[in-house]
Parts: sequence; structure tokens; C-alpha cells
Amino acid sequence: MLTDIQYRILKRISPGAPDRCSGGAYEGKSKLTALMGADFFAKITGKVVIDFGCGEGAESVEMAQRGAKRVIGIDIREDILRAATNRALLGGMKDTECLFGSSTNELADVVVSLDSFEHFADPAEILRVMHALLRPTGEVLVSFGPTWYHPLGGHLFSVFPWAHLIFSEKALIRWRSDFKTDGATRFSEVAGGLNQMTITRFEKLVAGSPLEFASLELVPIRKLRHFHNGITREFTTAIVRARLIRRAVSASQ
Repeated sequence: MLTDIQYRILKRISPGAPDRCSGGAYEGKSKLTALMGADFFAKITGKVVIDFGCGEGAESVEMAQRGAKRVIGIDIREDILRAATNRALLGGMKDTECLFGSSTNELADVVVSLDSFEHFADPAEILRVMHALLRPTGEVLVSFGPTWYHPLGGHLFSVFPWAHLIFSEKALIRWRSDFKTDGATRFSEVAGGLNQMTITRFEKLVAGSPLEFASLELVPIRKLRHFHNGITREFTTAIVRARLIRRAVSASQ
């Protein structure tokens, strides 16, 4: 009964799919600069980079064009990889400069993860894979958001701020099924997946991985920056940025 009531409310508020987290905010701008920071391209200059979860390859091509020695884009979706390869060709990239695939045996100086950690089905395993792809002195540069407690942390499900926390998963999935036909029954099953990643969970995942934080930056939501602190961070952080390196091995190990 509660699910039915919530569904009807959602249907009234948004009869169709809302335009949330569409990426339009980066139109005409470098998404890499916006999410990774102004000094990002200096960090990858002359280095072999793996773009982990490369999507259609826009950022991979940009990294290759702006100083990376070689960029390897990895994704699990074959159709996306084909689109990425075409993008690289149109951008004048050679295979020696930028290529795409579902895996690689080449080790990288830098593994880049952009807007992906809130989507990975098994983020703990992803951290182990990233570690295996690093050269001994390599690093992982991560940026993602919104996290689960962000006002729009439910992505499409955030029909208004924090709606994904107010309405039940069953009601939200039922509402989504009116305009999406992929048969998803849980947040984790929607296109791209939503693993309900929080800042605290990310910290715990890294703590249990073969990687460790060299730095962690929590970029506040601009309008809530004056309220951003250690207590409110889950609700007021826009972007999580992290630099991860191989965990130091003690002499006793």
C-alpha cells in the first residue's frame, strides 16, 4: 500500500524521466579539469594512462591530445568501445597514442577513474584490479559524484533533492519502469548501476584494499559550502577526489 501511494506521488511530480546528472553542466568545458582539478593535465604529461571506465572515450582522447604519452581506455561494453574507437580515429589518434578495449596487460603510470565509483557493481574488486594495473610507482586518480547522500545522489531517481532517500526503492523502480523497459528491479540493475556509494563507504573500501590514500579532497556543493564540515560532508559534498598509491608494506610482512 505504501509503495502504491509513493508511486502515485512520484507519477504526479514527474510523469516522465527527469533530466538529472545529464552532463550538460560540462558543455563547452573540460570535464577532466572540472572534476579532477586544474593541475590534472600536468600530472599525466608524458605518462601512460589507463582510463578505467572510459565510456565513449571523450576524456581518453582529450588526455592523449593534451600531453599523455599513451592512453588505454577500458570499458566492458562493446558498443561503447566501438564508439570510443571511432572518436579516437576522428580525433586523429593512432593506436600508439590512444586505444580502447575490455582489458589490457600493459601497466600504467596513472589509472584514471572518472565518475565511476558510484556505479561499479563490485568496487572492492575494482580497486584490486586497479592496483594490478599500476607500475610500482604508479598512482590512481579518482573523481566521482554525486555520492548517495548528495541532494541528487539518486541520479535519475532524484526527482527533487533527496527524493531517493525519501521514497522506497520499490516505489522508485516502479515509477522508472513507466518510461524505462530494461526490466531493472533494483538500483544496482539500472543502466550504469547505482551502488549507493557514500564517502564513508569509499574510505572503508580503500582501507581494505592494496591501495592507500595519498590525498582525499571533498569538494563542497557551492551553495552549501558554508555548511560543509566533517559532520555534514555526506550531504554537502559535490565531488570526491582522491589520489591512491600502492599500500606500503611493513618490514615485518
